[in-house]
Amino acid sequence: MNDKYEFTEETKQFLDITLHRIRAKKDFSDVKAGDLGGWIEKEDNLCIDGNAWVCGDARVYGNAWVCGDARIYGNAEVCENAWVYGNARVCGDARVYGNAWVYGDARVYGNARVYGDARVYGNAEVCENAEVYGNARVCGDARVYGNAWVCGDARVYGNARVYGDARVYGNAEVCENAEVYGDARVYGDARVYGNARVYGNAWVYGDARVYGNARVCGDADILWITKIGSRLGTTTVYCNKDKGLTISCGCFLGTLEEFSKKVEQTHGDTKYGREYKALIELIKIHFDIAQ
Repeated sequence: MNDKYEFTEETKQFLDITLHRIRAKKDFSDVKAGDLGGWIEKEDNLCIDGNAWVCGDARVYGNAWVCGDARIYGNAEVCENAWVYGNARVCGDARVYGNAWVYGDARVYGNARVYGDARVYGNAEVCENAEVYGNARVCGDARVYGNAWVCGDARVYGNARVYGDARVYGNAEVCENAEVYGDARVYGDARVYGNARVYGNAWVYGDARVYGNARVCGDADILWITKIGSRLGTTTVYCNKDKGLTISCGCFLGTLEEFSKKVEQTHGDTKYGREYKALIELIKIHFDIAQ
């Protein structure tokens, strides 16, 4: 029995669907009996248990489901097979649709779009004109905003920030305190983490790793080689903000000179040492470093 809300006589047509204005029948959370809510197509759109509520001019329709303590308000729209639950908030002119889920303490607002099979959860925020779609995940305390896109199988989590006109896609990850912004692109199996920054027109892709306090910016040139050394890992080389080179290899992060010393110290003239020394020569050729 639904003793939480009722349909008023007020209806409106939206995309050939009849939406009904709802009204609270009892007090719950900060909602009082008699308060007018937003618009839903059917009772299956809004749970009769918990404190979930749709208000303002917000619309919930299709097979969408709002439950728990979630709130949909402003001009927001939740539709198709989307779910919003937990303590999540969707507001402003935001849209959540497709098979997307927004839950936990997540916030989606502004003109943001979350769709496809995307998931936004934890304390994550997606706002302004940002889009999260495909199988992407944005979680933890991450924030995606501006005109940024996160899509494909990408993951943005921790305290990461993706904004401006940045794009993160493929199987890429941006996490911890990393930031990707401007017109930057991070894709493929690339990973940006720690306190790293990727911005300007920089592209980080393939198996590249950018981490620590690294900065990759402008039209940065990046070189990486994989399946090398004793770990069969990936070594990434890129131009840094000081117009020098930064080498990322396993736990090592430093300059080319420091990398050369580390290789000699750790591997000497072994097979792995010779591999890394050949790589050092390739780096010098690629980045036009005088021999």
